[in-house]
Amino acid sequence: MKAQITQILTVTILSILTICFIGCKKEMNTASANQTSLSANSNDEAKAYTITENTQVPFALTIFVPCANGGVGDSVILTGPLHVVTHMTVNGNNFSVKNHSQPQGITGYAETTGEKFQGTGVAQEHYKGTFINGQFTDTFVSNFRIIGQGSGNNYLVHQTVHITYDANGVVTASVDNLSIECK
Repeated sequence: MKAQITQILTVTILSILTICFIGCKKEMNTASANQTSLSANSNDEAKAYTITENTQVPFALTIFVPCANGGVGDSVILTGPLHVVTHMTVNGNNFSVKNHSQPQGITGYAETTGEKFQGTGVAQEHYKGTFINGQFTDTFVSNFRIIGQGSGNNYLVHQTVHITYDANGVVTASVDNLSIECK
């Protein structure tokens, strides 16, 4: 039950973040135009409408890194820009949204020791579904690394989440794999 609640919250938060990214756009890069036909057929049902947004989003996070400070742990305050590319397609009664988020120069310092850290990695999400009956899938893969100076204080987080809902809103597939290691 706790895992299902976590997955639902993850999907909800990711969807809200996507909407926020779309609403807070600073740059917009469209493929040819806001409406692009993917078919030579002049039938409106064969047209796909696509939008691609390319944004820089301010990022701030305080995270406890257990391998910092000689293995005692320390809170690291990270700030900097997060590069986000969102591509949305609506094709007939179907939709697809792909997000790609990547730190761009995110740095931080440990609160106690003042050691410098770099935030690196990438997160990708793809959710798709239909407007007809609510079938929906969401796949999220994140590799986030907080890299410290020297050895033994790099914090590596990898997460893969996948969830599938059927037309009745019932979860039919659910995966949440999380691994965290200090190196």
